Parts: sequence; C-alpha cells; structure tokens
Amino acid sequence: MSLPAVLLAADSSPSPTPSESPTVSVPSLQDAQESATNAASWVEQNWSTWLAIGLKVLLILVIATVLRVAVRRAITKLIERMNRTTQAADGPTGGTALGSLLVNVERRRQRSQAIGSVLRSVASFIILGTAALMVLSAFQINLAPLLASAGVAGVAIGFGARNLVTDFLSGVFMILEDQYGVGDTIDAGVASGEVIEVGLRVTKLRGDQGEIWYVRNGEVKRIGNLSQGWATAGVDVTVRSDEDLDRLKATLAEVGEKMSKEEPWNEMLWGPIEILGLDSVLLDSMVIHLSARTMPGKSLTVERELRWRVKRALDAAGIRIVGGIPVVLEEEPADPTAGMAAPSAYSNTASPQAQAATPLNAPQGVPK
Repeated sequence: MSLPAVLLAADSSPSPTPSESPTVSVPSLQDAQESATNAASWVEQNWSTWLAIGLKVLLILVIATVLRVAVRRAITKLIERMNRTTQAADGPTGGTALGSLLVNVERRRQRSQAIGSVLRSVASFIILGTAALMVLSAFQINLAPLLASAGVAGVAIGFGARNLVTDFLSGVFMILEDQYGVGDTIDAGVASGEVIEVGLRVTKLRGDQGEIWYVRNGEVKRIGNLSQGWATAGVDVTVRSDEDLDRLKATLAEVGEKMSKEEPWNEMLWGPIEILGLDSVLLDSMVIHLSARTMPGKSLTVERELRWRVKRALDAAGIRIVGGIPVVLEEEPADPTAGMAAPSAYSNTASPQAQAATPLNAPQGVPK
C-alpha cells in the first residue's frame, strides 16, 4: 500500500474529540414500572409470612411479660403470707409469752427480701430465656448449634467455677431454711461471731475482738446458732458439805424470786430460776446447780448477775462458799507448851536432889 493511500485513509477516519464522554443509559418509564411490579409481587407473595412471624413474636413477648408480672406478684404475696403466718404463730397468742420476742422485724424483712429476690430472679431468667428461644425459633433459626454451644459453655463454667456455684447454692438454702440472720451470734466452725451481713456467696461475721470474718457459704459444714429460740443460764454453787440444805435452798430460792421481779432481769429471764438439786456431794463440799431460760445472747449477763446476788445472799446468811481447793476445817490452836517436858528438880543446883546427886570429895592424903 502506498504512502498517499495511507494518508488519505487517515484523513478520512473520524478522530475523537476531548469533549466527548460515554453515554449513560437512563432507565425508562417502562423499566421503573417493571421494577415496581416485581417488588409489589414479592411483597404480595411474602407479606402473609412476615405478618404471621410478627404476630407470633408479639404474642410470645406479650405472654412472657404477663406471665413474668403474674409470677413476681405471686412470689411477693407468698412471702408476705409466710411472714404473717409466722408472726401469728409466734405471737402472744401462740401459746408462749416469749413468742413475740422471737420475731425480729428487721431480720424477717431482710430474709424476705433475699428470698423474694432470688425467686423472682430465677423466675425471670426462666421465662425470658424461654421466650428468647421461642422468638429465635419463630424466625426459623436453627437452635441446635446454639443449644449445643450453650451446653458446652455451661459444663466448662460449671467445672471452672464449681466453688462459686457451691457457695451460691449453699447461700440460697441457708436463707430459705432461715439458719441464721443479721444480728445472730453463730459458730460456723471456721469462725464465730455476730452476723453483720448475709450474702448468697459470703457471710460476714464480727468476732469477739472486733475482727470481721468473711466466711464462704460453701465452706460451712455446720452452724451453731446461739441467738435463735432461747438460751440457758447455769450457775454452780459450791458450799461446805455440813451446811443445812433446807436453809441453803430457801436462800437461793429467795434470790431467784427477787431477781425475776426486778428490771431489767424480768425481761431477760423467760422462766423462773430453778434449783435443780445437788450435782455432786464430796467429803468436804457439795455443788448445787441453778438454771434459768433466758433471752438469746443474754445467758452470760444473767449468770454474772446471778452469781453476784448468790454470793451476797450466802454471805448475809453465814453460808460459806468453797472453791476448788480442799476445805481445811478450823481447829483450836494447839498449846505450844504441850510438847515440852516438865522442868526437872536436878536443873536447880541448890535443890536437895541436886545436892544428893553431887559426888563426894575424897579425904586429904588419900590418893584419888
């Protein structure tokens, strides 16, 4: 091909200009109408399914909410009814005069709040958890992997936090069974003192020296509650074995009767001071035991006061109290001269006996 022909072909071909740009296709009215028709048909085909799912979810949520409110109210009424029943049984008409003193309003309130809180939390967890699973199932979500993962996670957490679970369950049963409460004096084995806080995992105790003990509920194997019901005050009186028992009994009975009528001991004493009799009789002493039922936690106070009054009454009556050492019976003082011999007549050189016993001197000129 010759050069003039090439140049001629190049001049005849159109060259693009810088101002030209690619054309943009604008959707036509027919395309928009077709898209709207497709969307409407899709909504028309699926609206019933979505409406059914929405109504089902709404129904599940409404039922769960109503059931949760009803269960919480039922738990609250049940706790209040239990409190009223217990107060009626422990009141003055319950058969004992000391029953009304057993009702600690603050302790009962705290226990009721703890029990109600635990029960309401468990009920809410069960109801809402079941509702959540039903909602996921309504959306046609496969729950098998979720439940399997939750089961594995629960087993792992159970093994890793078994002490925490043990403490929690022990705390729940301690509160439900009312083993102890705030203000009680208890002996938990690992520590003892006054309860200042009861938790689902840890119980706080204040010891005799003011220290605070944190006791895990799962570590407590046995509980000795010194504040529930009543306490017993016991006093032993040891006197000489030759004392008049009738006189001694009358003196002690007078002390007990007088103490039972005075303030504030008439409130601490929940029964008469009883003379239980002789606990032991020895050669030089005998022991009389006194006992009285007292308000919880006041037995030591009553024992100290009773010992004080018994000592003063026995001193006034001339009855001697003996201790742990053997009693030495009093005897008349011995004559210091009783073990001495009578003076001898030979001790005086001027006495006739001494003169008679004097050896004779030999005559002069006679060899000795």
